[in-house]
Amino acid sequence: MSATTVVIGVGPGLGMSIAHRFGREGHRIALISRTATRHPGYVASLEAAGIEATSHTADVRDSDALLAALDAAGDIDVAYYGPGAMDPSARPAPITATDAAAAKESMSWVYPAIDVVGAVLPGMLERGGGGLLFAGGLSSVVPIPMIGHLALSSAALRNYALTLHAALADQGVYAGTLTIGGLIERGDIHRVLTSGQDGLGEMTAGTLDPDTIADTAWNLYAKRDSPEAVFNALT
Repeated sequence: MSATTVVIGVGPGLGMSIAHRFGREGHRIALISRTATRHPGYVASLEAAGIEATSHTADVRDSDALLAALDAAGDIDVAYYGPGAMDPSARPAPITATDAAAAKESMSWVYPAIDVVGAVLPGMLERGGGGLLFAGGLSSVVPIPMIGHLALSSAALRNYALTLHAALADQGVYAGTLTIGGLIERGDIHRVLTSGQDGLGEMTAGTLDPDTIADTAWNLYAKRDSPEAVFNALT
């Protein structure tokens, strides 16, 4: 039976690149996102490449729906967690204007990652193998004041991934993080900013190729010699 990779928070940019990359390695792909209308196109794209795929609808902040989607995906060998932590057209307040309510809101994107691990890790440990991959922001390692409260959740998610890596290193399960700074081509935020929909005009600098990031994600999982890869197109 082929391995199964679940892509949580799949979008047209990095999420689909992850799906195609792991699918090319023979993995069956299970897609999870809150936007069901996109799923037929995603599945068709994967099937056209000869990749078996299913889709499941859930907002990661709805714990019951998320856990139900994970259960429907079956035994999961690799879990990639990469939902967007903000509305593509939203602008966070700078860190000097961040209040407790904003900080709590930012952490609402970290708690589902813990739910995911709680759901899939026991099976991985029982089978003696697996992988946990997380996508987070560059503000977890480089101060970016204008990101505001998102820096807090990025740092928390990164620390969670690195600590999992240390805890699981001798148990056959890999954990690692993709620390990303830049506009991911084909992604929703890239589309909004480059189209001028946010009123800032066109923005083309500081872009990252999601296929390159997905290649790195596969190498992290396959080689298991590093817990993190950093992509910095901002500084």
